Amino acid sequence: QVQLVESGGGLVQPGGSLRLSCAASGIIFSIYTMGWYRQAPGKQRELVASTTSGGGTRYADSVKGRFTISRDNAKTTVYLEMNRLKPEDTAVYYCNADIPTSTGRYVYWGQGTQVTVSS
Repeated sequence: QVQLVESGGGLVQPGGSLRLSCAASGIIFSIYTMGWYRQAPGKQRELVASTTSGGGTRYADSVKGRFTISRDNAKTTVYLEMNRLKPEDTAVYYCNADIPTSTGRYVYWGQGTQVTVSS
């Protein structure tokens, strides 16, 4: 079955850094668009960053210049490098795998990892 397992969350001070990892199994990783979403308490889940099978990337305006998404197809893992973290980055971060096909769209989610930015 498909599994997306996130790791790397935790508590960090404002201005600090964290690196999230998402290890995927059960999918042909290289053909999926992989993304990171986040959901803060009382707010809707939002896209943070995504990377396509061709290596294209997309970022939310709020994280541009601070976060970097990357993928290692050989390791079937996607990463999110987060720098200059702010308290407003506090949220549960979810890994996402997404691919449209002729028979429908396949979307998978990880269980989430908590990121807390606080002094």
